[in-house]
Amino acid sequence: MHEIKPEDSLIEYPCDFPIKVMGVMQDSFAQTIVEVVMIHDPTFHAGKLEMRPSSKGNYLALTVTIRAIHREQLDNLYRDLSAHPMVKMVL
Repeated sequence: MHEIKPEDSLIEYPCDFPIKVMGVMQDSFAQTIVEVVMIHDPTFHAGKLEMRPSSKGNYLALTVTIRAIHREQLDNLYRDLSAHPMVKMVL
């Protein structure tokens, strides 16, 4: 992975940054994702969480809006979410 210089980034930090996370519908999915997000953004709260079930109810799409303070924070969060066994996709 090549390094992007701060002056070349399209994101100005700090900023509110939405991340979409999709997983299989299960009771603990949203709470588990909130716990992962809070490791990287301790200011995150459930009021910044949007939930949308799939049309057949098999999947749950979450949008978490974090307060991004630097690129490394976002990269680490994306890595943790993508590696989580409950997560099918992170956008």
